[in-house]
Amino acid sequence: MPDALVCGAGGFIGSHLVRRLKREGFWVRGVDLKFPEFAPTEADDFVQGDLRDQDFCRLVVDRGFDEVYQLAADMGGAGFVFTGENDADILHNSATINLNMLDACRRRRIKRIFYSSSACMYPAYNQENPENPLCSEESAYPAAPDSEYGWEKLFSEHLYLAFARNYGMEVRVARYHNIFGPEGTWRGGREKAPAALCRKIAQTPEDGEIEVWGDGQQTRSFLYIDECLEATCRLMRSDFPGPVNVGSEEMIRINDLAQMIAQVAGKKISIRHIPGPLGVRGRNSDNRLIREKLGWAPSQPLEKGVALTYAWISEQVARDRGGKPPIA
Repeated sequence: MPDALVCGAGGFIGSHLVRRLKREGFWVRGVDLKFPEFAPTEADDFVQGDLRDQDFCRLVVDRGFDEVYQLAADMGGAGFVFTGENDADILHNSATINLNMLDACRRRRIKRIFYSSSACMYPAYNQENPENPLCSEESAYPAAPDSEYGWEKLFSEHLYLAFARNYGMEVRVARYHNIFGPEGTWRGGREKAPAALCRKIAQTPEDGEIEVWGDGQQTRSFLYIDECLEATCRLMRSDFPGPVNVGSEEMIRINDLAQMIAQVAGKKISIRHIPGPLGVRGRNSDNRLIREKLGWAPSQPLEKGVALTYAWISEQVARDRGGKPPIA
């Protein structure tokens, strides 16, 4: 039986990845500071601890795992990343985790390790036009991310690729673009736009008003969790190291995303625009390279993933209120 180690297994993507690997017949060890918040972990072994601790990393990497997935990071949505208040922690915590994990894997002579980078590492100057952002893999340089989160991701990409060159490791690097779906953070300040909007609309009565940061004309693309996992596993088992975009090319304005969610919910809403952290004006995945190297690209329409995510978040909102979710 093949075995896998998932770092960040208590988080949104990591907990879903554990479930996927179990379905594929893996023995899975999950590692995180916390257990998954919304469902029991399916890991065969879940070790709770701090990957910033080098000794702890060496403890959990106690064998030559067939596959190691490094998803652990200090991260969140715009309300966490772009305020500037968390910059030191973001840089220090995530970089320390990556340094420790690579060293621990090298010592065990583990060959194949996946690293989840982010589209936040792309230059801000290429994402000023919301209608035509440039996010092809080769456009990463000259580097100018719009956040310290992006700078750390860029550094860690180089770190993984350097270990591959110097120690013969087979690293795989994916640049995730706004992954969303059920069992993701939906409140508390670290949630991302789809979850935040689903929450606001679930909490708003018919013909209600929700708040959106900025003018709502900023564009993004959003990738449903199942397609993210498919791309991740395909990349891990391919001969292509990356970095490669893992995201959707279905770009949408934030105002239009809010209206899409409202339609799914069977509600009519109005939008009040307020000041808030925004990030770049436009971002969209460029999937030419992943099609070329893996013969695959995401295909699920955004609205389908939105419907599944809204149904789950509306249940959470109703549970908080002590009632039942509304029937759309």
